[in-house]
Amino acid sequence: MCETPQISWRREPLAFVSGAVIGTLGGLIGLGGAEFRLPLLISLFQFRGLEAVILNKATSLVVVAAALPFRASTISFAELGAQWPIIVNLLAGSLIGAWVGANWATRLKSETLYRVIAALLVLIAGILLFAHDTAGGAPFFVGWIQIIAGIIAGFIIGVIASLLGVAGGEFLIPTLVLLFGADIKLAGSLSLAVSLPTMLIGLTRYSRDQSFSVLGKNWVFLLAMAAGSIVGAFIGGHLLSLVANRVLLPLLATLLLISAVKVWRYG
Repeated sequence: MCETPQISWRREPLAFVSGAVIGTLGGLIGLGGAEFRLPLLISLFQFRGLEAVILNKATSLVVVAAALPFRASTISFAELGAQWPIIVNLLAGSLIGAWVGANWATRLKSETLYRVIAALLVLIAGILLFAHDTAGGAPFFVGWIQIIAGIIAGFIIGVIASLLGVAGGEFLIPTLVLLFGADIKLAGSLSLAVSLPTMLIGLTRYSRDQSFSVLGKNWVFLLAMAAGSIVGAFIGGHLLSLVANRVLLPLLATLLLISAVKVWRYG
């Protein structure tokens, strides 16, 4: 297994550019791009599995924190606050799930973690193909059944988000649309509101592991990639009308499947 690379200043421009490309891809489908960034951290920048997950999680935190106020012109904080029961419902599960997922990630053997990551990338590819464009409508459940389903869904999403170091929007948005009947634009902002505290809990658990030192050793690299991701997400959001989802989603799903194969081989 390779050692953590010593990132030189020459790598920062590459981190910014790759972050921008990934952010643009994510922005085109309303995500931060972390699901594409993780395989790149492993294959291109040669970070080990857990260190790549932690870097991805920290980068995702910066991107999501920037994205929430960016969306305030479309979905105001007042509108977001009015949906606090949904946010609390999902957080009741996702906060616990984030801790559990990070705990599992720190205990898994490197080979097993790579294979878990690969399997989850395949799962995300399937969601992009079959669930990402789900239209809003009447919620699947109401009352206590909806609350219980929300806690369970939040827990599962929290676990997956911690294992991959992602914000979880690819899972949260379909959940918000299908389970709670949220409008797709509102669902995008709600997913960010749920993701922020969920990622903080995951990072808190990761901070207890020695691999967390990767952030201190590579903080310039982290900021460069985060800055590129934010720029890319902004560009991708403005290119939405130029690329049809029926073309884009299969392409991105294919990229994830190729990435999954490459990550699996690291195991």
